[in-house]
Amino acid sequence: MPDGTPALRLTLIGGMKEVPAADWDACATGAGDDNPFLAHAFLSALEESGSATPEAGWGPRHVLAHDDSGRLVGAVPLYVKGHSFGEYVFDWAWAEAYERAGGEYYPKLLAGVPFTPVTGPRLLMRGDAASPALRTALARGLAEVGRQLDVSSLHVNFCHKDEWDELANAGFLKREGQQYHWENRGYETFDDFLATLSSRKRKNIRKEREAVRESGLTVQTLNGAAIEPRHWDAFYRFYEDTAGRKWGQAYLTRAFFDLLGARMADRVVLVMAFNGRKPVAGALNLIGDGALYGRNWGAIEHHPFLHFEACYYRAIDFAIERGLARVEAGAGGRHKIARGYLPAATYSAHWIKDSNFRQAIARYLTAERNQVAHEREALGEHGPFRKDNGSVAAADDAAAPNSQARDEDDF
Repeated sequence: MPDGTPALRLTLIGGMKEVPAADWDACATGAGDDNPFLAHAFLSALEESGSATPEAGWGPRHVLAHDDSGRLVGAVPLYVKGHSFGEYVFDWAWAEAYERAGGEYYPKLLAGVPFTPVTGPRLLMRGDAASPALRTALARGLAEVGRQLDVSSLHVNFCHKDEWDELANAGFLKREGQQYHWENRGYETFDDFLATLSSRKRKNIRKEREAVRESGLTVQTLNGAAIEPRHWDAFYRFYEDTAGRKWGQAYLTRAFFDLLGARMADRVVLVMAFNGRKPVAGALNLIGDGALYGRNWGAIEHHPFLHFEACYYRAIDFAIERGLARVEAGAGGRHKIARGYLPAATYSAHWIKDSNFRQAIARYLTAERNQVAHEREALGEHGPFRKDNGSVAAADDAAAPNSQARDEDDF
């Protein structure tokens, strides 16, 4: 092309079964980001299990990009959405406003991973073909897909910042959010981590962990072959109970967890709590390249501080043991700050077809980005860590150690 971007042939497919796993994974890991949620095994498990299907409002329309020789050099996980459930970047108000004005917001397109608020690449590029020019071509091609399918909008959720900037150049609007992440500063033990906290926070975490130990519960951290079908049976009961109270139904089917265990057990960390021999709570995590991703939590019995132990402290233990750089504990929850999980920026990009609606959304997003950045800066200053000068950071009331997190599917 005259501007130097490579010529690509873009095609849309109706599911992961239409692309060889090796070819897809070569693109998913091409930038050196081995994100488990972008693996062919994970995405195909969502589809084959009936979790992400047209009937569920998630119609796979994945983008494949081939070069002049016919080789797959890029891809985008893309879905036709009939609703906005399971996305974690909320646009319900946009849909309502668009439809009040006489438009049809759905169907729309979403580039991302269903039910998964985890940052990762969205413009996937094969390693030996990856380049800024190819990323530019994919971003422009994605906008063209939105135009050709004549949808109201196309949303790219939880992308990398460089992709965020590139998508903006292709006509997407920029949106910013935040999550709470724990960073491993070279700790060798959990006590090493505790030593970096203020005295009050350190004591509170020790008390919380001791309360769980004294409760009579047994908490196990399981990985790989140690995860048996009975563990998945129990965890799905927890998941169904929590999902039923939160949404009215579970997004993920029981079959999905069987497929996940069969295909990716080595990348799964399942924390299970037992009251005697009875399993009563569990937290599901996946291992990435340098990170542990907390995903789902559920419980059928309430025990003080068990949520914190299963979701946050056991994840820190595992990350330290494996030398992982961080733990991403999912969306929401200021209570995470007091436990060492600090605010981190997340990014999404949004293509809007209607020019007038686009202008209104652009004004809203400018104000929202300023608010989110200000909040993240303020929250970051109220973390539990000791300051370099020996003073101690205070924690705001929302992160008070005795506040109990809601039992939510997402951490």
